[in-house]
Amino acid sequence: GINRQGGGLSADALTEKDKADIITAAEMQADYVAISFPRSAEDIHLARKLLRDAGGQGGIIAKIERAEALDVIDDIIKASDAVMVARGDLGVEVGDAALPPIQKHIIQRARRLNRVVITATQMMESMIFNAIPTRAEVFDVANAVLDGTDAVMLSGETAVGEHPVKVIEAVDRICLEAEQQREIRVSRHRMDSKFEQMDEAIAMAAMYTANHLDVKAIAALTESGKTPLWMSRMSSGIPIFAMTPHVETRRKVTLYRGVYPVSFTVDHDDHATLNKEAIDELQRRGVVRDGDIVIITKGDLEVQGSTNALKLVRVGDMVEPKVIGKSCE
Repeated sequence: GINRQGGGLSADALTEKDKADIITAAEMQADYVAISFPRSAEDIHLARKLLRDAGGQGGIIAKIERAEALDVIDDIIKASDAVMVARGDLGVEVGDAALPPIQKHIIQRARRLNRVVITATQMMESMIFNAIPTRAEVFDVANAVLDGTDAVMLSGETAVGEHPVKVIEAVDRICLEAEQQREIRVSRHRMDSKFEQMDEAIAMAAMYTANHLDVKAIAALTESGKTPLWMSRMSSGIPIFAMTPHVETRRKVTLYRGVYPVSFTVDHDDHATLNKEAIDELQRRGVVRDGDIVIITKGDLEVQGSTNALKLVRVGDMVEPKVIGKSCE
């Protein structure tokens, strides 16, 4: 793309090639399609319409690269499934010095509006040639995580770099360490707002409980992946396991912060048995052991957006986990 310091370019966000690529993405059943240089929510709506008209069901990622996009950032975030802080092109338009607070603001707004956010560009640039990152790169990645980003994206480091595996291993270590810092385990997300949906209320109750009790893991039985998304908006460092029979949902939730997809078949609505099966799966993965406390959320069988139950169970009773707390069911 072409950039101009201060913004002001009038080029359309979607070129003819972009439109053709969206159709190709639909044919491939891509999970996400990233749109470059959007200036308004209308650009995102157009991309989504093109994708749906072509039969695609993937999500839309808005790459924030234009200075003009910052003036309507909430509208763009609401129209998208995820946003990317594309620091290369954006930095050219707004200037390097303005970029750090802008990154923090976009991350904060995306989380506030319950959207996924990706931080990208030169995260570990020196590792294209070097086997270890600079201290500045370590701080950059960690600070993005501490700010609340769902994902950090690598480009040349893995596309053409000499140490692609070492880069991934280094980023993994940095992200996991940052996620475990207790000071980010705060329960203030949307606490001053009314919840709009039942599954959002259950998700927030689960995360508030997890942050104030010694919870080892969260098992979210889900159809669409919406409840794990709500959960991932609140920082906790506690792993969230999105248990679903749908491969599309499993692929989608891999982008959510702290969420791990699990293939989980639900062919009955016996709640006690479902609880046991969920605990058994976590035990097989080595995530929990006897005595650990697990939060389980679930809803009506095969109904999207129906999460309406939260249970706290203590691992150990393999016939039926002992209920130590209970919310609406």
